[in-house]
Amino acid sequence: MCGIIGIVATTPVNQLLYDGLLLLQHRGQDAAGIATAAGNAFHIYKGSGLVRDVFRTRNMRSLPGTSGIAQVRYPTQGSAGNSEEAQPFYVNAPFGITLVHNGNLTNTDTLKEEMFRVDRRHINTNSDTEVLLNVLAHELQRSTQGLSLDPDTIFRAVAAVHRRARGSYAVVAQIAGYGLLAFRDPYGIRPLCFGALETERGTEYAVASESVALDGLGFRLVRDVAPGEAVFIDFEGRFHSRQCAENPSLNPCLFEYVYLARPDSLMDGISVYAVRLRLGETLADDVRRAIPDGAIDVVMPIPDSSRPAALQLANRLGLQYREGFIKNRYIGRTFIMPGQSVRRRSVRQKLNAMAVEFKGRNVLLVDDSIVRGTTSQEIVQMARDAGARKVYFASAAPPVRYPNVYGIDMPTRVELIASGRGDEEIRRAIGADALVYQRLEALKQALRDAKPDLAGFEASCFDGTYVTGDVTQSYLDNIETRRLAPVEPHGAGLSQLSLAIESADT
Repeated sequence: MCGIIGIVATTPVNQLLYDGLLLLQHRGQDAAGIATAAGNAFHIYKGSGLVRDVFRTRNMRSLPGTSGIAQVRYPTQGSAGNSEEAQPFYVNAPFGITLVHNGNLTNTDTLKEEMFRVDRRHINTNSDTEVLLNVLAHELQRSTQGLSLDPDTIFRAVAAVHRRARGSYAVVAQIAGYGLLAFRDPYGIRPLCFGALETERGTEYAVASESVALDGLGFRLVRDVAPGEAVFIDFEGRFHSRQCAENPSLNPCLFEYVYLARPDSLMDGISVYAVRLRLGETLADDVRRAIPDGAIDVVMPIPDSSRPAALQLANRLGLQYREGFIKNRYIGRTFIMPGQSVRRRSVRQKLNAMAVEFKGRNVLLVDDSIVRGTTSQEIVQMARDAGARKVYFASAAPPVRYPNVYGIDMPTRVELIASGRGDEEIRRAIGADALVYQRLEALKQALRDAKPDLAGFEASCFDGTYVTGDVTQSYLDNIETRRLAPVEPHGAGLSQLSLAIESADT
């Protein structure tokens, strides 16, 4: 999971990109980067950390231009500690391209081999984004056959990328001297939308992972980029789009609606907030069946993403809704922190229980999901320490039993508390007096209620079905082996990287 944005404007975009990254900070806290285009030159600055920590005034001044792309990173391939893998990535041939990517390729190793032995391109990091960039660059070179670029040529290259790349990818790229390109994988797993802003100098365009970034920057949401579709906006502001995949189908990631996205976003025409409210209603029905009437005194959310579900659950059951945990806004989201020990240590730094709300009460805690169980176990104990008589726990998402290979950090079964365990075993493991999970069909129906024609879903972490059709058991075993292998110390590198580069080909 990462947050990406690209803008073609009529005035400098560096501040717009910075503000857009702040609006997408929830999607990645490991690194941030911006690449702008001024004439034929790219200007790049990126580094490890939060947006506000990476960029200073001097860095922003080094990013001129009226077009740019940016990303906040949460690594699922490569190394969390390697600043060289921060995005954007750059390649200088054939035209000079910068690229940011949200998602995860499932055939990275195959593509790396092809790049080296067939395409004669060198991949310098373990990031699948660098692989994807080089595949795009190679296909652009093949499509042009020595001629200059035009939208038809660019869309042919994207179609070739779709034929070669597998997995999930939402991409925004810049081609030196030409314009901004954005495209989405044929399954539409990771979100991508675009908006427009009418100005006195002409129409400006923005592409982003979530509509909240467009809203905050003053752009009008036009629509989502369709699965398999590519849009190209040249540096004069002319807009082009084309479907580039042979058999596209929309299969949005369910976990986006449960946890990853901001509630005020619209994704694929579906309100994230409305889905979470609906999940609270269906979860309430399950709680009513599982826990005796009158046993619960108060309903409390685990801030922040479970609030809509918890509020609607309390309303449906006629129970008090109270805020028992106060969140420290300066601690990152524990789910997307690298390393189990870091997550565990951060829970009590992030949340503080107010004893006045817990003392002598039977409380129902509502969380968006239970992944590794680390946070849930700590929170249940915190509630008991604060004086709760009984602690019940409800998850707005179904049990997470399988690895996710499409850009969410759930790569190994041994890290997932629900893998190989029944609900009762999980209840005992987290120390709750009762545990209630959302039903998968109820989660799917919550999206269908908002978008009745939606037929497919990416629900692999819940049901073990991988929509791209290329994820085998041996593939999962290989990922698990790599994940659990001892990590070699990474060589010293720059904590931040700043480049000013010019394409010689345009």
